[in-house]
Amino acid sequence: MSIAQNILAKAVAMDASDVHLKADAPPFFRVRGVLVESGLPKLSGDDLKRTVQDILPAHLKNKPEPDLEMDFSHYEDGVGRFRVNVFMSRHIPTLAFRYVKTKIPTIEELHLPPILESLALKDSGVIMLCGATSSGKSTTLAALLDCVNRHQRCRIITVEDPLEYIFTDMQSVITQREVGLDTPSFHSALKHVLRQDPDVIMIGEMRDSISLAVALSAAETGHLVLSTLHVNTAAQSVHRILDFFPNSERDQVRMTLASNLAAVLCQRLVPARQGGVMAAVEIMINTPTVHKLISENKLETLQAAIETGTEDGMQTFNQALLKMIKSGIVTEKNGLACSPSPEQLKMNLQGIFLDEGRRILGE
Repeated sequence: MSIAQNILAKAVAMDASDVHLKADAPPFFRVRGVLVESGLPKLSGDDLKRTVQDILPAHLKNKPEPDLEMDFSHYEDGVGRFRVNVFMSRHIPTLAFRYVKTKIPTIEELHLPPILESLALKDSGVIMLCGATSSGKSTTLAALLDCVNRHQRCRIITVEDPLEYIFTDMQSVITQREVGLDTPSFHSALKHVLRQDPDVIMIGEMRDSISLAVALSAAETGHLVLSTLHVNTAAQSVHRILDFFPNSERDQVRMTLASNLAAVLCQRLVPARQGGVMAAVEIMINTPTVHKLISENKLETLQAAIETGTEDGMQTFNQALLKMIKSGIVTEKNGLACSPSPEQLKMNLQGIFLDEGRRILGE
């Protein structure tokens, strides 16, 4: 049994989500959000170099100039599939593995808001899934695509770096493309994607203005585009998107975004009462109010629109956490610890609501 197989098999047996390997230390696992010792022996620098050579894909091994940071997927026979990042520390490889479970969870199984299903089944528009690293974005994105696959006859094309969840055709026909293996770059894949007759396009991550321009162009021509963005709140996403573009283009991009944005979902993982973690999801839907605020460049009031848009399916993080605490899914302590405004959440738990959002919007 190889070093990697031995470590990864034990990690899966312990229900770990992540595995961390560094020189002169034993492997560490992240179990239910907490780093724990694996109980395995320390690894030497030579152990790590040998492990990298064992699992590194051929297209990365054969590079004339080896990368100092690498992302790729790895399937370990009899164990499962992992997303891998290799980086250097003191000239020695360090590895981080993320376990990708074979079964794609449904929106219902993840206890996500039911409105996400109707959003996933929209004919066109851009749905942006936001959150910090390791906030469960990839899993939620997979659940949205799984919803399309189960309910609609669509042509779905994904561009990912690397592939994570592997989909099987159900109602839809799905083609997954991995950067480095199936296409040289995101730019190359996105340059040609509209010629491949997609109904739904999933872009693993919005990285630059080119990715965003393709997404908005595709939405304008009647496609549904799903992607992820590193930002902490739904309202901040519009600022982040505009920041990708030079000042001279931002007004035009903002108007295009106002017309073609379907929704922004932003999530944080909260420790669940019964163990594991649950996603608290902030939801901003492109209602007439949100459309008007974006088109008129009143972005500072988007948070107020989310807060007052519950009848349209929108919710803030605090509103999501309040529901989770009241339903007993998470404890009050954990809910408050994950809240962006814990004092306001405390007041809400006591039945006090200041309705600040309506005042800001002038309603």
